[in-house]
Amino acid sequence: MTQLVTYDCSDGIAILTLNRADKRNALCLALWQELEGHLDTIEAAGNAIGVVVLRAAGPVFCAGNDLKERGVKFPRPFYQPHIVTRLASIPQPLIVAVQGGCFTGGLELALAGDIILASESASFADTHGKFSMVPMWGMSQRLPRRVGSFKAREISFTGLPVSGREAERIGLANQCVADDQLEARTMEMARAIAGQSRHSVFAYKELYIAQADLPLAAGLAHEVFNTKGRGTDLEERVAEGFGKK
Repeated sequence: MTQLVTYDCSDGIAILTLNRADKRNALCLALWQELEGHLDTIEAAGNAIGVVVLRAAGPVFCAGNDLKERGVKFPRPFYQPHIVTRLASIPQPLIVAVQGGCFTGGLELALAGDIILASESASFADTHGKFSMVPMWGMSQRLPRRVGSFKAREISFTGLPVSGREAERIGLANQCVADDQLEARTMEMARAIAGQSRHSVFAYKELYIAQADLPLAAGLAHEVFNTKGRGTDLEERVAEGFGKK
């Protein structure tokens, strides 16, 4: 049986791949369940994993929710938003690599990422309005935090697509690269993160999440009083760094 989300892990890099290309990686119940299982694996691995990559097989990242499953009973209320929140909240940095269409539920999934890399073929859109739907997976919260409130309103009110290059310009994507460079750039960034101290990177992510909506003074105080301090690998890394000079 074909896995709808594949999982690979090596050298501290975990890779999740949406693998329903024949359905444009539409988000069905079975896919959500596989994704949840992989999140269990990642959480259990702890510091053994330094960074997580979310990508997709085929020409389309994700066409959104599988609307043919409207009558499907999910395991519990608010199942999908719970999974998206879990994905956004893993201690490891999450890189999302987007090619082709990234629509509505797919965009909400991508917005869980700490870093979004887009190819030139990428096309981001919020089409809730086209189908008389209202978001429940984080669009109204995560999109304006990336692009600003009024740009988010434009994207959501119109349903018009945003290209990869435009996504980079407005801050929806961190970078936009040629299609044939997306995988290489994604893995280059993943290796760079995996090579950093887990202690530092995980603490940074925790700080960025906790301070996202704090005024500057409160954020500065939070940083001081909630510091994780030095990592156990500090001496080793300092010695290694000076040894290379």
